[in-house]
Amino acid sequence: MPLERALATADPCAWLALDAGVRDVPWYGLGVPGARRYARPRIEELAGFDDPRLALALCHRDGRVREAAVHRSRHRPDLLPLVVVRCADWAAPVRERARHVLSEALGVHAAVALAALILRVCRRQRGAFGVGVLEETLRHAPRERFSALFTDPDRAVRRFAYRLAIARRLLSPVELARAAHRDDDTVVQDLCASAALATLADLWDGDVSDDVPDDVLTPLLTARNPRTRSAGVTALRASGQPHRAEAYLADRSALVRACARYVVRQHGDDPAARYRRWCADPQDPAIAPGAVIGLAECGDRADAGALWPLVAHPAAGVRAQALAGLRALDVTDVARLRPLLDDPAPAVVRQATVSLLPCAKQLPAPWLTERTGPHRLRHVRLAAFRLLDARGGIVALRAAVGLLNDPDDKLRTWAGQSVQRWHPATNEPRGTAEVGELLDRSRHLFSDYVLERRKREAGVSG
Repeated sequence: MPLERALATADPCAWLALDAGVRDVPWYGLGVPGARRYARPRIEELAGFDDPRLALALCHRDGRVREAAVHRSRHRPDLLPLVVVRCADWAAPVRERARHVLSEALGVHAAVALAALILRVCRRQRGAFGVGVLEETLRHAPRERFSALFTDPDRAVRRFAYRLAIARRLLSPVELARAAHRDDDTVVQDLCASAALATLADLWDGDVSDDVPDDVLTPLLTARNPRTRSAGVTALRASGQPHRAEAYLADRSALVRACARYVVRQHGDDPAARYRRWCADPQDPAIAPGAVIGLAECGDRADAGALWPLVAHPAAGVRAQALAGLRALDVTDVARLRPLLDDPAPAVVRQATVSLLPCAKQLPAPWLTERTGPHRLRHVRLAAFRLLDARGGIVALRAAVGLLNDPDDKLRTWAGQSVQRWHPATNEPRGTAEVGELLDRSRHLFSDYVLERRKREAGVSG
């Protein structure tokens, strides 16, 4: 059977698995007539091997077998992947011979096909040699062959390819911007976005001019990745279009909003004033959540007066960001935050919970306990238990034990973890009988020793 039919040559994991799996096959198991298990192999013995048997010899545990097999693989292109693996071999003679063979045999076509394997092997000790050969081979590759690496499913290959392409100046700013917009790997996105702007700066002697084409800026400004969008927003100032940054003051990403505020300020405008105008009408259905949190990011505590009415806005995103903004301004009002724990939107309840955690002891325990009941919405139950747990003491233990058999997996797991890390509060009386009963009900969560120690800590006799 041809080797390419027995093993998928495009899959680096398959070659590495073969190398690891054949390690325990004895020499006589390779089918050499009359060979004994510990016989010293001769190169002549491998002369009649076909590719599949020579592949097994390349992976053999005996270094002398591997060295001889590497020598016989010089003109066997289907075995080049295993030669790549042998370039990181622990045995120096095998390693040196494999490196010599790879340097001679690796052409452009093979380099493109084996890039993923070479980059995988380079993570091993002594595995860096193959990357140097790969880079040297691809440095002189035609553009059409090299481009195949830009769409490789292995992100390490794409990162390597784009770095090399940028160093070779193979890609125009437009192509780099489109790559930053298209690729789903954040490293490639950052790499290409930065390179696109740097290439433009180089073209105009270090200063991006107002001639930046829209086919460069648009892919950056519309990218899903915030770092890519922020690069595009920052470029608006140097491109002489700072007025376009205003549209990104309310972006969903804090990084993009910060870059937009920088550009707007450099243009002589005040982003805080714009945010205040956008948030002036608490009933405005067009308010963007990013504008609400943006006001808190660049405003002051006086702007809390504009944020409080927004916690009743019809849009859940606006309500959630209003709560986040109040917390950023260090403004908390327990009485006004309490009703928001019953909000139908999970995002709003999460923000309200985070704001109330420092004040958890000010919330009535029965009121919170009632919200952990099975008739409540799941996100309300989770928030109520989180606040009860933050109170500590017997209140937290009582709530956690009561939820140990809850049908909700997450709530039940959190309750068990809460019981296991529970310790009596210093401001509560010791020896409370209820504590002993609650610990006994959760006996299955402790060893006998830990349970006894926890009872002694709480002043409850075993």
